[in-house]
Amino acid sequence: MALYKGAASEAGRALQLKKKREKALEELEHRKRKIEEEMKLSDIENKFAAHYDAVEQQLKSSTIGLVTLDEMKAKQEDVVKERERQLAQKQHEKELQRQKEMREKQEAKERQKRQIASLSFRLDDEEEEEEEEEEQQQENENSRDASESQDSSQESDEPVLKKKKIFKNPDVDTSFLPDREREEEERKLREELRQEWVQKQEKLKNEEIEITFSYWDGSGHRRSVKMKKGHSIYQFLLKCLEVLRKEFHELRAVTGDQLMYVKEDLIIPHHYTFYDFIVTKARGKSGPLFNFDVHDDVRLMSDASIEKDESHAGKVLLRSWYERNKHIFPASRWEPYDPTKNYEKYTISDRKK
Repeated sequence: MALYKGAASEAGRALQLKKKREKALEELEHRKRKIEEEMKLSDIENKFAAHYDAVEQQLKSSTIGLVTLDEMKAKQEDVVKERERQLAQKQHEKELQRQKEMREKQEAKERQKRQIASLSFRLDDEEEEEEEEEEQQQENENSRDASESQDSSQESDEPVLKKKKIFKNPDVDTSFLPDREREEEERKLREELRQEWVQKQEKLKNEEIEITFSYWDGSGHRRSVKMKKGHSIYQFLLKCLEVLRKEFHELRAVTGDQLMYVKEDLIIPHHYTFYDFIVTKARGKSGPLFNFDVHDDVRLMSDASIEKDESHAGKVLLRSWYERNKHIFPASRWEPYDPTKNYEKYTISDRKK
């Protein structure tokens, strides 16, 4: 074997690894011998048997000549009991061997721990430190006992003072403090107001209005329908189709998605409702979007500082017509409605002069 050349610590580590390998080889050899003993067969004639039944073999060897049925049963029972006893004894021996090996391993571990614990170069220093700690602890206990005795003597001399109960001042404003009952009342009030507001809005949405519109195919064909304020533009277009199909044959196969609604030069998306424009007082390029009838602002005196309140009929038209003619007036002035855009800052009230 080649000698190891290197640091002393590495040499010790190599020695430990060598011992571990030797121990592992010994355990492997022990297991190998154990398996060979278990698999070993007694007779040469049984070495070639695929399945070896020990009970049957023992019964055959012990039975010679003719025997009665009772004798055969008795021998068979004896053989079975003997075989069970042998198996139990073998199992017991295995268990004892396993426990012995475990004890040996445990003892080896404890021995190794003791060896590691004994390898200390500061035994004297540790003993001195332990003695100092014990002395310090004893002094602390003595001082604590003395202070407790002094406190007890002082308490016995002084009279016991009764603690006064503190009450709240009823004159102090506590409205800013959290109060569960007050918060619950406020929550109920908010809920009642919310329900009241929802009912008012539902009532407003169910109100009927008359909407004047003009079917636009290059020229206007004015009609009017009645709708609820809560209805959407798409529902309005479906209602317009019912009215217009009787007169205009090109609309018989048309659906609501193929129609457009243009109000005050703005293309209104289908998902908006009339209620949305009424509540927000929305305005378009040429007039209000919340007035759906048609009227002119007739005044005796025209004043440029006072805004006109004119409402024009919205146009219902085919989307295909708009795609063909969007470069021609009046379709060239139309644009999609944007609620965030302010169209010339219209209001319905007179401006201050």
